[in-house]
Amino acid sequence: MSDLSKTLQKWNASFRKGTDFDSWGQLVEAIDEYQILARQLQKEAQTPSNSSDFSEDQKKTIGKISTCLELRSAALQSTQSQEGFKLEDIKKLEPILDNLLTYNKEFPFDVQPVPLRRILAPGEEENLEVEEEEEEGGAGVGSPDSLPARVPGAIQGTLLPRLPSEPGMTLLTIRIEKIGLKDAGQCIDPYMTVSVKDLNGIDLTPVQDTPMAARKEDTYVHFNVEIEIQKHVEKLTKGAAIFFEFKHYKPKKRFTSTKCFAFMEMDEIKPGEIVIELYKKPTDFKRKKLQLLTKKPLYLHLHQTLHKD
Repeated sequence: MSDLSKTLQKWNASFRKGTDFDSWGQLVEAIDEYQILARQLQKEAQTPSNSSDFSEDQKKTIGKISTCLELRSAALQSTQSQEGFKLEDIKKLEPILDNLLTYNKEFPFDVQPVPLRRILAPGEEENLEVEEEEEEGGAGVGSPDSLPARVPGAIQGTLLPRLPSEPGMTLLTIRIEKIGLKDAGQCIDPYMTVSVKDLNGIDLTPVQDTPMAARKEDTYVHFNVEIEIQKHVEKLTKGAAIFFEFKHYKPKKRFTSTKCFAFMEMDEIKPGEIVIELYKKPTDFKRKKLQLLTKKPLYLHLHQTLHKD
């Protein structure tokens, strides 16, 4: 069996697994499966032509399927899911994925792939760029005005709604207020990726991206956006942590890079304001080799709200 056939077989198995969970009412499992597959498809859709086994039209179809999976995942967590993307809609994609190499009909839904933008895994950008200037170094060379023009593609975010409440269980809302950076004003299209990981760096909840930051001012990038953690606090495993990766676009390199990260451990979950330290990339989800980003008093500012029935 060729690598291409194995890839298609893997995608189809994942798709059926997700729809099975969905039809059985196992919504958390369905969401996880849909999001994992959506990210795999998105990655393939953004692969350069000379590195992909798929044609450009096939990659557009792959990207649209990824968008539909994200829409169904969001609908499953919405209190108004009857208005969102339905299971019967998702099932219409199965024959398309099954026959991806020969499919030549019009796509059944008016959706678009995620705008083309290279999003690298944590640490992957280390192979492509010289390490950014150290904390004591000067400001970045040039100004945003001198950078080459590009097609606008504002990041809308992939934030999820709050889970339904359960008796005796606690839900956590985290408002990302601002992050302090010495070169805050030079960050282009900054946003945060929020994830909950166990001690081995395995995802415990779906990963969420914020929209682009609200504004930049002095040494701060302001977000003022709320994240709903997609698991009751009592169900988080011992040693888990909530990670915040600050990402920004690099026009000269044409990819989105992780600049720094922060994390919050379970004993830090309590109502009110919290300020946490920033660490140098690559993101260390296992928290083994942490290195502070700066000695200056620059941090990630958060506000926590606990909801309990």
